[in-house]
Amino acid sequence: MAVTYTIRDSVAVLTLDNPPVNGLGHSTRLGIVEGVTRANEDASVSAIVLIGAGKAFSGGADITEFNTPKATQEPTLLTVVEVVEGSAKPVVAAIHSVAMGGGLELALSAHYRVASPGAQIALPEVKLGLLPGAGGTQRLPRVVGLETAVNMIVTGTPVMSEKLAHTALFDELTEGNLLDAAIRFAQRAAEQKGPHPKARDRRIEHANAEGFIQFARNSVAAVARHFPAPHKCIDAIEKGVKEGFDRGLAFERECFLALVQTPESRALRHAFFGERAASKIADVPSKTPTRSIERIGVVGAGTMGGGIAMNFINAGLPVTLLETKQEALDKGLATIHRNYEAQVKKGKLTQEKADERIALIQPTLAYADLARADLIIEAVFEDLNVKLQVFSQLDEVAKPGAILASNTSTLDLNKIAAFTKRPGDVVGMHFFSPANVMKLLEVVRGEKTEKDVLATVMQLAKKIKKTAVVSGVCDGFIGNRMIEQYIRQALFMLEEGALPAQIDRAIETFGFAMGPFRMSDLAGNDIGWAIRKRRYQEKPDLKYSRVADRLCEIGRFGQKTGAGWYDYQAGKRDAQPSSVVDEMIVAYSKELGIERRKIGDQEIVERLVLSLVNEGAKILEEGIASKASDIDMVYLTGYGFPLWRGGPMLYADTIGLCNVERAMRQYGWQPAARITELAASDGRFNS
Repeated sequence: MAVTYTIRDSVAVLTLDNPPVNGLGHSTRLGIVEGVTRANEDASVSAIVLIGAGKAFSGGADITEFNTPKATQEPTLLTVVEVVEGSAKPVVAAIHSVAMGGGLELALSAHYRVASPGAQIALPEVKLGLLPGAGGTQRLPRVVGLETAVNMIVTGTPVMSEKLAHTALFDELTEGNLLDAAIRFAQRAAEQKGPHPKARDRRIEHANAEGFIQFARNSVAAVARHFPAPHKCIDAIEKGVKEGFDRGLAFERECFLALVQTPESRALRHAFFGERAASKIADVPSKTPTRSIERIGVVGAGTMGGGIAMNFINAGLPVTLLETKQEALDKGLATIHRNYEAQVKKGKLTQEKADERIALIQPTLAYADLARADLIIEAVFEDLNVKLQVFSQLDEVAKPGAILASNTSTLDLNKIAAFTKRPGDVVGMHFFSPANVMKLLEVVRGEKTEKDVLATVMQLAKKIKKTAVVSGVCDGFIGNRMIEQYIRQALFMLEEGALPAQIDRAIETFGFAMGPFRMSDLAGNDIGWAIRKRRYQEKPDLKYSRVADRLCEIGRFGQKTGAGWYDYQAGKRDAQPSSVVDEMIVAYSKELGIERRKIGDQEIVERLVLSLVNEGAKILEEGIASKASDIDMVYLTGYGFPLWRGGPMLYADTIGLCNVERAMRQYGWQPAARITELAASDGRFNS
């Protein structure tokens, strides 16, 4: 039963029981309607209490029903809200832990609300490109005030119940047993003559509502220009302010139905479900036993190693940080200290908390000090011989059952695992720089990686607040394998007639956080150079532009040297177009005998984005990624692909794979077999 019905002291108690967060699926909605109806028909019942079992009042819609007929099957949430609000007997919502989305809209339809401190209150629909669809934009402003409601609705950010205690949202905040308090409140309410108060009947009070709404509209325009939902939230609230509840409610529903059809909402919902789907591995059941991880070892205290260590100490896990030289160790520790000092200065962390985290680091120069670690991650130079030396030593000192992880971004994990006598314990954990900030973690599954190792790392990723995506073994895995084709196209376009600033500007206008040349300057052009040198040996038939090599040959490695594709002033990160580089590119084209031409922004965007799509399709064909949404999550969380476009594979679905194939052939490319196959059947990567 999704809703249980009991009677206690003449009060009907309807308990929502749909784990984990009492989602308002069809059976829950039906149970609420039946329960309220039954209570109103029972003369022995004087009032009704709605309460959630377990960890929440209600987290809102049941996501397992999204895109199924049950999602819109009657009674819909709108019907439930009408039934609760229309009850002749008083309904009290007893709120603990979580009341979000439809859960909060359900609570708002009750006549009274009693809550425990610490409950998270939110209408987060905007984060899915939607707006509340069951009266949230109309009732919330009437109980918490216009300004608070607008802030909550357009950001979707949860607010703790005690911060709303002074508003009409709550009639009582109780520290004691919530159900007992709600029943007592319901009994008192039953003694009052009806009709009982409804949020819809309250007035929206504000000294200058029109002025505030315009201010809110201007604020949203500055931060959410690619997302229509926040604008529609304000429109719906304004409608209720100016024309009353009923017209506001009708307009809210109209906006909801329109937003569901937008590509932006589709992209945000795709990202929401994609993040959850990424944690599910087909042949690794959710109940797979995991290994205990209480102590971490990190080999390498450079920028990457230090950032990796910070993830774990932030989660309260002690880290032994190993370097081979005292100077390198001191430098790494100093960087970690500076990072925490910056957080304290910005008010993001207290000094006490920063000191606690730093105290969790044990610096060492001895491999033997890693003997107690449950997980050891190497973050050393990207060279197979260096990895050989590290993993051979780890194999000697690590305790039985310890997980040995490599942060390699391109190298063959199976070869690395073969350096040990325990290849089943070896896994790839590819963090993205800066490792303590970037959300993405590519988890690389070797041929012999044990299932419990994989399950443990995926579980640990959640603890350190990473979005983990599983990749098979190939050169570059998912993200870097695809970005290599993207960079190749960018370099070819330099030869043909474009310049770095134009290419970066075009793709940044499309929505990327950073164009390929600014990105390369930030990462270090010498890193790409080292990879290309390896490619020239391993894949001599693969065509590359050598223009980037010319750049490196004159020492322009990027921001760290003050000069790369762009010029940089000391202490600043602003990229200034370089006449030296532009002249070098033009001269290189002439040397190759290429007549430079004008390349339009549309061609730049198509060639860059479709190069990602084509390689992504090959990755799916080869089983390196198990699903298209995994590729999209890699690009949304690790490579700055615009969120409102949903990732390269969803973007390809959106414009149509027949159009993708046609464009590729126009550029003389051979589309991946998966693209040709799907285009022929009007199929999609994300079905």
